[in-house]
Amino acid sequence: MLDLHHGATMNTPVFALENISKTFSGKPAVRDLSFSVNAGTITGFLGPNGAGKSTSLRMGLGILAPDSGRALLFGGVPNFGVLDRVGFLPEERGLYRKMSTLAAIVFFGRLKGMSASAARRRGLALLEQFGLSDVAHKKIKTLSKGMAQKVQIISAVVHNPELVILDEPFSGLDPVNQRTLEDFIRALADKGTTVLFSTHVMEHAERLCDRIVLLAAGRKIFDGDVSQAMQTLPRAVHLQTDAGADPCAALEGLVKAINRDGAAHDGCQDWLVELASGADAGQVLRACVQGGIDLSAFEPQKRHLHDVFMHLVDADQRQGGE
Repeated sequence: MLDLHHGATMNTPVFALENISKTFSGKPAVRDLSFSVNAGTITGFLGPNGAGKSTSLRMGLGILAPDSGRALLFGGVPNFGVLDRVGFLPEERGLYRKMSTLAAIVFFGRLKGMSASAARRRGLALLEQFGLSDVAHKKIKTLSKGMAQKVQIISAVVHNPELVILDEPFSGLDPVNQRTLEDFIRALADKGTTVLFSTHVMEHAERLCDRIVLLAAGRKIFDGDVSQAMQTLPRAVHLQTDAGADPCAALEGLVKAINRDGAAHDGCQDWLVELASGADAGQVLRACVQGGIDLSAFEPQKRHLHDVFMHLVDADQRQGGE
């Protein structure tokens, strides 16, 4: 895929943090963080609230100065000129409540160098795309929270930026509009726009991202694609046996850990089986059958990015991360 704005390849870093750190009142917010974003990709910057995501994005844009390390945009230090090539949705929303919806969008387009007529045309097209044509001339203060959120997103992309940075863009949107925004993000990437978005909701990243960066307590704990992230989570199988059965002996050599999953109920016992390296669910099933273990349920556990994140955070803490 090419970046249609300037013909850059996907391997061109358009956003980079290099060993960047920031402390507030003696408390580390970001610690020696490095990652880069290539052109034409969708990158998820993930972590719980307070992990340091917003601080990192602000340093990347030159809004905050790092204590150490450096930030690069399109290969250079962030400055007003290069920021015209960026669309940014901050976590703290900021629309002028007494302006009309279209006027607010045009205003942000003009700040990025657009003519009034071009900003108006593009703004009307985006309002239609987001189903907001009927509020184009209504004041911002009359809009619902979800509508205002969509107007803020439109304002961030009205100038057709090369790089779009969205800080918690799904906040305030209902599930239908979250899916609309996901479709919009995919459409941006399809035309060559680079997208970097932060979120603490892993499902969005799981559906959207080419690559993810996981942050915990200001430290990077994973950087790679979604499939690589899934592989960090041990494979597991849920079993249900008769209450008096014990599958441990039958599964010896195939499992790393096996534990009762809750108390026995209705004459049955649930088990959570963590597979040993190299073992697969089919081998576990065959071993149960050959060992005479009567199964009333057998279900390989599906991996989700939320589970991956919790696993990596726990592993980081066990290894001495703060």
